[in-house]
Amino acid sequence: MKHALLAAASLAAAVIPAAAEAQQAAAITQTIAGTRLDISATGEVTRVPDLAIITAGVVTRSATAGGAIQQAATRMARVREALRQAGIADRDIQTSNISLEPQYTYANNQPPKLNGYAATNQLSIRFRDIENTGKILDALVAQGANQINGPNLTIDKPEAALDEARAKAVAAARARADLYARSLGMRVARVVSVSESGGSFPVPPPMPMYARAEAAQAADSKIEAGEQKLQVNLAVTFELQ
Repeated sequence: MKHALLAAASLAAAVIPAAAEAQQAAAITQTIAGTRLDISATGEVTRVPDLAIITAGVVTRSATAGGAIQQAATRMARVREALRQAGIADRDIQTSNISLEPQYTYANNQPPKLNGYAATNQLSIRFRDIENTGKILDALVAQGANQINGPNLTIDKPEAALDEARAKAVAAARARADLYARSLGMRVARVVSVSESGGSFPVPPPMPMYARAEAAQAADSKIEAGEQKLQVNLAVTFELQ
């Protein structure tokens, strides 16, 4: 008898959550009395990028591993100091890579011969004053940076722009629904559901700016911010009557 009561209690405990889930599903399921219309709409806005992300580093070579690492650390210390003197905050400077690789000489019919080591020390830097980014990069090269890649231009705080794109997407969806309704001799009764597939804005791939320090001997570098497009995609379901 005791086992039967325990089994009944367990069954009831399992049934209660299932019933609650079924009620919840029924609550969010809407019956459409009229004609269902599914619309996909996109809202777009443009903004001038206000943040540039660039990788800057040093590559050094020495006969010993310790020597290569030490030289890279010494030159990178000068690079960091140049960044701070240029007003770049510590929160915008982050170590992105430290590596050490053996260097070999290869000759025909002979085993590889170790001739030294190459050390790499890189920083990821966020520049919030894009107009002065080029000048700062030139200063970094002068202080020993010989490996620079970038920039990735982006929007630092895109949410306000994405909200504007959302409003445009909603307006576009409603206008398109009204057009369909008029064409069918009907009217838009209500919005049944709205789904956002996510806001996005393209980030250009990094482009190499300097392969070697000697490349900075030309005119001062300059970065053009241009414009970027931000967009939001919506799926909206309407009821027409």
